[in-house]
Amino acid sequence: MNELPQQLVNGLLLGSMYGLVAIGYTMVYGIVQLINFAHGEIFMTGGFGALTVYLYVLPNGTSMWVALPLMLLGAIIVATTVAVGAERFAYRPLRGAPRLAPLITAIGLSLALQQAVWAWYPDAKESINFPQIDGGPFEVGNVTVQTGDIFLLIAAPISMAVLAYFVLKTRTGRGMQATAQDPDTAKLMGVNTDRIIVIAFALGAAFAAIGAVAYGLKYGQVQFRMGFILGLKAFTAAVLGGIGNIYGAMLGGLVLGVAEALSTAYISDIPGMEQFGSQSWANVWAFVLLILVLLFRPQGLLGERVADRA
Repeated sequence: MNELPQQLVNGLLLGSMYGLVAIGYTMVYGIVQLINFAHGEIFMTGGFGALTVYLYVLPNGTSMWVALPLMLLGAIIVATTVAVGAERFAYRPLRGAPRLAPLITAIGLSLALQQAVWAWYPDAKESINFPQIDGGPFEVGNVTVQTGDIFLLIAAPISMAVLAYFVLKTRTGRGMQATAQDPDTAKLMGVNTDRIIVIAFALGAAFAAIGAVAYGLKYGQVQFRMGFILGLKAFTAAVLGGIGNIYGAMLGGLVLGVAEALSTAYISDIPGMEQFGSQSWANVWAFVLLILVLLFRPQGLLGERVADRA
């Protein structure tokens, strides 16, 4: 029990990262009912965008306190450019096609982005070191927070607050709600639905880029396949919270992160379950949780927010 506060903090940090990426899945699905399985790779390109700024744009020896805002900006620019390009050239031409077509396109785009980053960074086949913030860990009672996690502690709540204000209080945000509810009627009321869809892709990519920088700071490395598993977990978080529900995406991420941290820490203490509490089983428990939620509450924790367009 002495470790419980630490494990809860670890889970909340991990879940915040899942939630940031899950927002992209749930926003795009809520508006165009598309599962963008390339979103994990958009997250990955954001991480490499930040790394590129540090390695090739900033002078050698630049302090991370100066470099971090510029790296974050670079990550957002790269990720949003890739996402908007994907929407314009890969998904928009298939908007009226059977749902299987954009799904296959998303999988192909995912593989293409992986190979493109590998071609640009041949060393990305192995893990590439990500620059770190100087300073030791911070301790509050029995809880230790690593320096790299401070960014996530600050960025996640600010990002959610900005997104909530944007969706609820701005004209564009209300246009997104209208498009999600009924795109045809929204278009008749003067809403530029094509623009709204592009904004949804761009916003989701921006939050994924923030998550990618947090990932690099947390784990100290990036790799061209890092978006695959994390993307699946973020999609799981979106389904857990309720697909199409932006608050549900963050809640689902937090629940998933805490469940993963607690299962890894405590299942090994159960007699006969030692091997199932290892870190290698963390991914398995995440999807076990998804199966349980789908069995007993298929609409997610906060309920879906997707209009019936049948």
